[in-house]
Amino acid sequence: MVYPGTCHPLPDSCFFIAGAISVFISQASVLKYLGVKANKTLAYGVASVSGTVLAVCSCTVLPLFAGIYQRGAGLGPATAFLYSGPAINVLAIILTARVLGIELGIARGLGAIIFSVVIGLIMQTVFRKEETEKTNQINIPETAASRPLWKNAIYFALLVGILVFANWGNPLDPAGFWATVYSLRWKITGILAIGLGILLSLWFNLKIRKMISVAILVGVIAILFPHHPIIPFVVGIVGLSAIISTDKSELGEWFFSSWGFAKQILPLLLIGVLIAGMLLGRPGVEGLIPSSWVSKLVGGNSLEANLFASVVGAFMYFATLTEVPIVQGLLGSGMGKGPALALLLAGPALSLPNMLVLRSIMGTKKTFIYVTLVCVMATITGMIYGKFFG
Repeated sequence: MVYPGTCHPLPDSCFFIAGAISVFISQASVLKYLGVKANKTLAYGVASVSGTVLAVCSCTVLPLFAGIYQRGAGLGPATAFLYSGPAINVLAIILTARVLGIELGIARGLGAIIFSVVIGLIMQTVFRKEETEKTNQINIPETAASRPLWKNAIYFALLVGILVFANWGNPLDPAGFWATVYSLRWKITGILAIGLGILLSLWFNLKIRKMISVAILVGVIAILFPHHPIIPFVVGIVGLSAIISTDKSELGEWFFSSWGFAKQILPLLLIGVLIAGMLLGRPGVEGLIPSSWVSKLVGGNSLEANLFASVVGAFMYFATLTEVPIVQGLLGSGMGKGPALALLLAGPALSLPNMLVLRSIMGTKKTFIYVTLVCVMATITGMIYGKFFG
């Protein structure tokens, strides 16, 4: 059984991926596969299952969403990706089924996939005129690809692998497959980082002596702090940032694009996390609003209980997978199964920090409608589920 008691989201990884999307993925490719005029089956199919690869939370997904949206992705596929990224986490679905019951696990998985597509289609329909005008204004120059698609695919696979394993959570069970993965996560991250360094030197013309100097520094820090692997990881990120920031080619663009996303998102993210933590607390720590109040308001399967669960879940910040033990505790305190599903469908995909950042990316109106759609659909789905399984 897997549960990262405390998720250590490393936003630097996501900012690097978002920056890479804006620099190394051609605008023509984004428009072709995720744009307004793209094949809907392909666009929504890819966007709706993205969470099976990215084990990210509602805040960690934001730089990735910003990257593809600003690159020209249609609002529909982009919001489908925005919802599915944190909601359709394979580990979360499995953990939900094992801890809360197979029915709730299946309902969560199917509901999240359907949600992402329906929300994306509604957002695209509501803002169709605006999105079409945006697409028509994009002028795509005819440029030859700087490297084959397979090279970019390997590059992004390494970045995603580093993101996933660096954020891998501590398992509840001390033995088994997940415990083994957790014990090896920093070794795997290190191997992937070495692969990325070699790739940057061979395919992106980064001087090998610079990469070796960073690798040596990281190795020394790892020896000095053997029980704190996060320290050499951060040193590696800072070192990589330092050497690519002085590059005059696309690697320099990669750094400054990533830094731009960080400046836009991090301040709002930190403010939102602070407010959400003060009001609603975190696992094991009470906020200004006692959890006992919440438990009393989500019993049964009424409209009010499901709506309250979805709205509270939408404003809370859930680190990856922490929603499962929280819901388990609430069920033990009298929470209905319908509100439990409503919270599972709304909570991981939204949070107050998430909303604040989204407003800066796509505006107040789009953010309001997106949040409303998530809460309304979670409420309705919870009521239906509670009627049959409550």
